[in-house]
Amino acid sequence: NRPAADLEAIARTLTRLSRLAADCRQLHELDINPLLADPSGVIALDARIKVRPPPDTRRLSIRPYPQALEKTVRLEDGREFRLRPIRPEDEPLLQDMLDHSTADDIRLRFFTPLKRLTHEVAARLSQIDYDREMALVAEAPDPEQGRTTIWGVVRIAADPDNETAEYGIMVRSDIKGNGLGHLLMTEILAYARSRGVGTVFGEVLRENAIMLKMAEDLGFTRKEHGDEPGVVRVSIRLRGDAD
Repeated sequence: NRPAADLEAIARTLTRLSRLAADCRQLHELDINPLLADPSGVIALDARIKVRPPPDTRRLSIRPYPQALEKTVRLEDGREFRLRPIRPEDEPLLQDMLDHSTADDIRLRFFTPLKRLTHEVAARLSQIDYDREMALVAEAPDPEQGRTTIWGVVRIAADPDNETAEYGIMVRSDIKGNGLGHLLMTEILAYARSRGVGTVFGEVLRENAIMLKMAEDLGFTRKEHGDEPGVVRVSIRLRGDAD
């Protein structure tokens, strides 16, 4: 017969503790005792922290959300987007992006006709290992829906040695032709360079003339795909020792 604790406040507390552990490499131990939660929120009555010189090696098994990559970008027409890494909670927004894209654009991206992403596929695209992959989304308000949504997403997935990384990109059909795709590709290539990736490549359907032209403008080279006549492999070398 007691009112429930504020679960949102508990979740915020855990998130802030996780961010503290990720951002403060000197943090060695953290003890909060007691931490009280009730309908009015969360309060720490006592806490103890131990610090020590940061370790020379990586101490987190999973790389945390790279908040430093968040920034505002602007198209030539003046339209602004918030560029940020993808998050697990973006799964419904990915579905929404497909709902606002033509069947042909979806087929050119996924190489097969799709009406909707399955939960398994959408989860795999939104829940990534930031150490091996990166996906950047461009979000902005949608006047028709009255909320912020995703207008485009670009991603790379690298091999363990950072020698090669495959890219994928998709922009909502109702905004294509305004330069968002080119901007996203430029941003993901800059990120790949900063991570020391050797070569970025992609497989593009031969009929996807827009993607092939953009790849050419960005400095990609084309090569015929021996096993699939309808597919072209495009690649760009980012550092000199890449194969």
